Amino acid sequence: MNPLNQIRKMDQSIWLDLLDREIMDSGKLQDLIDNDDLRGLTSNPSIFEKAISGSSDYDEDIVILSKKEDTNPAIFFDLAIADIQRAADLFKPVYETTNGTDGFVSLEVSPYLARDTDATIEQARDLWTRVNRKNVMIKIPGTKEGLVAIRECLREGININITLLFGLPRYREITEAFMGGLEDRLKEGNSIKGISSVASFFLSRIDVMVDPMLKEKNENNLVGKIAIACAKKAYQIYLEMISSERFKKLEENGAQKQRVLWASTGTKDPSFSDVLYVEALIGKETINTLPMETLDAFRDHGKVAETLTENVDDADKAMEDLEKTGIDIDKITQKLENEGIEKFNQAYDKLIKSIDEKKRKL
Repeated sequence: MNPLNQIRKMDQSIWLDLLDREIMDSGKLQDLIDNDDLRGLTSNPSIFEKAISGSSDYDEDIVILSKKEDTNPAIFFDLAIADIQRAADLFKPVYETTNGTDGFVSLEVSPYLARDTDATIEQARDLWTRVNRKNVMIKIPGTKEGLVAIRECLREGININITLLFGLPRYREITEAFMGGLEDRLKEGNSIKGISSVASFFLSRIDVMVDPMLKEKNENNLVGKIAIACAKKAYQIYLEMISSERFKKLEENGAQKQRVLWASTGTKDPSFSDVLYVEALIGKETINTLPMETLDAFRDHGKVAETLTENVDDADKAMEDLEKTGIDIDKITQKLENEGIEKFNQAYDKLIKSIDEKKRKL
């Protein structure tokens, strides 16, 4: 039993932060499901940009689709939906054996819609219908504008992965949107059984932004600790939510828990362990979505222990000490949200440009 199998025994699910045709064509994705207990998969504009521009695997389809579709974004979503459907079918046995708890594949709405509530709802609805798989989640950014979209989509019975989540105050708002959406659905007389949602916290980017500020202030004892402290505090909010009377009423009607998912868990600082954001955040009813190199590293030398609920007082103290330095974590997380949207916009632009270039060349 390797560390990835062991982590599953701790009731944490490992998802893969990667999707391309090569991993499916080669059988590697199926191998990860069979041998490493891989439980799901996430995609985003950056992942699709690398997949489509970095190989010739999509060239033939781009030629065919260019005769059918009027725009390059339409071509992209046709390509993406085909890959997502195929991946969802590979994970269908996981979805079935876990009674709809795991086995999910995520597809993101256009990052350009992050500040547009109505357009987000419209595209989420469209993608959900077109993919037509129960084990798919539509990714909606956890922006202020996204909150209403998240609630409405859950009301409509769409599985939602809340992405680009950085701040704890926003996470509290997301738990409200989650429970509110299910309550709205129940009030209309509809079942809430089988509706799934996860809240995806982006972690390493927090340390990348905060650590240089800490070093400038000679607060080296806090370097590399703030993202993990945020995650541990987020998990405490999750535990509060699932033990609340409000959620218990929903659970009695068949609601699933909205698990927290750790994202951006590849270590960016080479002085840190390459499995830092995996080993420190192992806990029940959580998900960690890993890039391939982190997954391989954890399989090779990861240490498995339930760490997420350990030293919570230390996490509280780290956040208090951070505040004393004059660094405002809420301003940091808002900046990270803005930058995250911009990075996905850039990846999306690059992706659309790549499709256009391939179309002309081919």
